[in-house]
Amino acid sequence: MVATARAVVCLSLWLSVCQVRGSYIPPKMNKTIQDLLQHYSIPPKERFNGRPVFSKEPLTGKMEGKRVFMGGVLETYEKLIGQMLKQQPTPTPQTDGTNKRLASATAGTGSDDSVRTGLNYILERVQELKKHHYHEQEKLLQELNSLQHIKLDNRVVQSKALWELPWLYEEASSLDDANMLRRRRRRRRRQAWRVKTRPRA
Repeated sequence: MVATARAVVCLSLWLSVCQVRGSYIPPKMNKTIQDLLQHYSIPPKERFNGRPVFSKEPLTGKMEGKRVFMGGVLETYEKLIGQMLKQQPTPTPQTDGTNKRLASATAGTGSDDSVRTGLNYILERVQELKKHHYHEQEKLLQELNSLQHIKLDNRVVQSKALWELPWLYEEASSLDDANMLRRRRRRRRRQAWRVKTRPRA
């Protein structure tokens, strides 16, 4: 009895924390995720093994970095959910007569249909968020991905890259200088504000 009461209290507390943290998650999306988690159930030992799929460390840096990282996370979710949809059994159309039993045996069950529907819904939500709030980050990620495909052993590429290096190096240096200048200005403003607000003796 005590164990049951404790479990109910823990569950209520967990749900209230999730509700606060998930304030931007629509209730329908939250419910769909919970339903999908029942289908994709894994032991708690595996879920809480200390190795998350997406690290939270990049989210402790500056806003620009956080936004680029989140754009990459959303793109990865898009691919991941696409893969999950591919792994779902494809329902076969029902036929009349004697083949009806065979078709229902080979077709996806109602559970499979609800999983497919749930995954499609989650995919739409992720794509919508990415499209409306992370468009610039998506373009930047595509540019970063294209850097991985540069043919480093190609002589023409090597020569052109050397030719482009001076202005790129200058650009990289000026970005760093601008960042340092912005920090200095911020520091001076803070110091001036402290002097201004310090009580006079």
